[in-house]
Amino acid sequence: MRLDHVSYVASHDQISDVVNRIGSQIGTAFVDGGIHPKFGTRNFTAPLLNGQYIEVVCPMDHPATDVTPFGRAVKKKAEEGGGWMTWVLSTIDLSEVESKLKRNAVIGIRRLPNGDELTWKQIGVQEIIENNHYPFFIQWLSEHHPSTQGAIPVSKIKELDMNGSGAAFEDIFDIELLTSTSGVKFKFQIDQNTNQLNSITFEVNGEMIKVD
Repeated sequence: MRLDHVSYVASHDQISDVVNRIGSQIGTAFVDGGIHPKFGTRNFTAPLLNGQYIEVVCPMDHPATDVTPFGRAVKKKAEEGGGWMTWVLSTIDLSEVESKLKRNAVIGIRRLPNGDELTWKQIGVQEIIENNHYPFFIQWLSEHHPSTQGAIPVSKIKELDMNGSGAAFEDIFDIELLTSTSGVKFKFQIDQNTNQLNSITFEVNGEMIKVD
């Protein structure tokens, strides 16, 4: 299991400004990632080093944003003003996570502007609706990964800063999981009132850049 990507939410009206701001901070331009037809959302992505990437996602005016977990999570975060929504772990087999969460993964689809589609299986999105410090989990089915699309990356994820309920956090994670994410550090503060991913620090051409 490895850290696959991180997800930032913006409103539909603000997504262009957010993409330009974060792209400037990480030194890499975003590309139009297309839409998630099943979830009622769309995104822009930028590749990172270590085979990872960052997405900026927004809700669309679509019924799926109210009936699918991912759509609801994105819409809720956008209505709260946007910001970091989650981090995502990938694996070649989701069966262990399915067993732990006692449900099956669902198929995700992203339709690119050129008509191509990326597909994957995902699980754990229901949990992040109220717990933005949690990750969700995916298993890629497509051959091409978003980290290979767009500009040449110059930045990598160094630290995730988050807070939330310690007991709830330990229900999902363990030390083995946290130390298997490509050398990324976790700064976690127990907070019984707030569950969120506060910021991510990137190393950009040798310089540490904190993105709120």
